[in-house]
Amino acid sequence: MTFRINKLESGKKIYFASDFHLGVPNAEASLARERKIVKWLDMAKQDAAAILLLGDIFDFWFEYRHAIPKGFIRLQGKLAEITDAGIPVYFFTGNHDMWMFDYFPKELNIPILRKPISTSINGHTFYIGHGDGLGPGDHTYKVLKRVFDNKVCQWLFARVHPNLGIGVANMWSRRSRISNIKKDEAYLGEDEWLVQYCKEVEADKHHDFYVFGHRHLPLDVPIAESSRYLNLGEWVNFCTYGVYDGENFELKTFEG
Repeated sequence: MTFRINKLESGKKIYFASDFHLGVPNAEASLARERKIVKWLDMAKQDAAAILLLGDIFDFWFEYRHAIPKGFIRLQGKLAEITDAGIPVYFFTGNHDMWMFDYFPKELNIPILRKPISTSINGHTFYIGHGDGLGPGDHTYKVLKRVFDNKVCQWLFARVHPNLGIGVANMWSRRSRISNIKKDEAYLGEDEWLVQYCKEVEADKHHDFYVFGHRHLPLDVPIAESSRYLNLGEWVNFCTYGVYDGENFELKTFEG
């Protein structure tokens, strides 16, 4: 299943969010953030035509055949409520939750999208994805991503008992850069690799809006005369999201 909304009904909006990084820096902070995200979803569902989650919703996620990571039940329950009400939700995998398989599609009726998509909504063209591994540089991660995407590597990890596999992964997640964003992240101007990537795509095909996560900074950057790159930021420090009303795309902050 792919994302497709050709035209919005009057008064309807499309909501975008990414990089919740649920699970870090600790259980208490993650739970408080999860409750806030559920409130945001309650707000969004009032006029949502669709909700797009652009990856790294979890700081770690691996689905075993009969087991998933413990926790996050409030988010899952709210997403089930939303899709049961007929509002489509789409999940773009990020670099922290790329090991999603059939749980969300089967249990929550949420399609999984693994690559950026180009689509048209209300006459505007969108290019949408998580943003990892795109553009120049970051060669080490690009190699690692090929390893993580490899079916054999996934099969081997699935042989590790969940208590050990998820436990080790959670220990690694606690070192995530998301916990230090305020001092580690800075806007790099023309050196922003997603800005460079958007310009490469724009040179080949025009898009009005390039929408990504991953970068952890809420950004609204002109790419061409009528083209913008919007980064959704993250929810550990900023609680920012995007909303498209059929004419305009805005970055907003959820105060809860």
